[in-house]
Amino acid sequence: MAEKRKALGRGLSALIPDAPPADAAPAEQAAAAGAPREIDLDLLRPNPDQPRQAVDDAKLDELARSIRTHGVIQPIVVTEREGEPGFEIVAGERRWRAAQRAGLLRVPVVVREMPHTRRLEVALIENIQRENLNPIEEAAAYRQLADEFGMTQQEIAEAVGKERATVANYQRLLGLPGEVRADVAAGRLSMGHARALAGLDDAEEQLAVARRIREGDLSVRAAEELVKGAGRPKPERRTDPAPADVHVRAAEERLRMSLGTRVRIVQRGRRGRIEISFTSEDEMQRLYERLVGG
Repeated sequence: MAEKRKALGRGLSALIPDAPPADAAPAEQAAAAGAPREIDLDLLRPNPDQPRQAVDDAKLDELARSIRTHGVIQPIVVTEREGEPGFEIVAGERRWRAAQRAGLLRVPVVVREMPHTRRLEVALIENIQRENLNPIEEAAAYRQLADEFGMTQQEIAEAVGKERATVANYQRLLGLPGEVRADVAAGRLSMGHARALAGLDDAEEQLAVARRIREGDLSVRAAEELVKGAGRPKPERRTDPAPADVHVRAAEERLRMSLGTRVRIVQRGRRGRIEISFTSEDEMQRLYERLVGG
């Protein structure tokens, strides 16, 4: 595990090894070193665990025009498919899709031997580093790195070249209601708007304020002021006192970051309860599986 973390800290290149043995034949050295070779486009298949769900058609057309003129300059990284002919894309799916639009029949690739878990890890980090993900996809990628590979926020930050606080802010987005997450993913709300909304504890308030931001086409600064007003205490709606103890607040924040949703600890003397919020059946199922270790 320690060796893996050290590799991640060096970024994406460290995830796609390996140097060939010195005594290998020249042809074997070239293959092992990942010398590019051209293969038929129809032999490639996308990574089923690709973290990017939305593809900008305009940007894909722009890349296709460039490829039509200059070709695919950077080879696509692939690995052989298990039990089937052809190759699975590890990094470079956008180039593959753009090459299809450009009418190419063959593309340059570099073939690597890579286990399934490493392919997912590389795909996640490659997309984050290239900024090809919308904020919600990026937040989900960070959660996946944490859940499936046991990475801390600091380790994720080092792997993708960002500040730990940035990773934490993205992960907070996953606690927003589904409607708000959809607006952020579609670009109707910016990352700044989403960060402001994440400062509200109540899902209904988050939804109401998000709609006002959209309808009024508010700036991030105006949205922050709106959130401040919406987040003022409303005693008539409270049934339990807000936690005053700094340790309780810290525990709430850690649970919120771990589960990706709003968590509230209500304590009365030595007794109390932990409230975990969800906004859809899918989110409830995710939380259930996370809590029971599924």
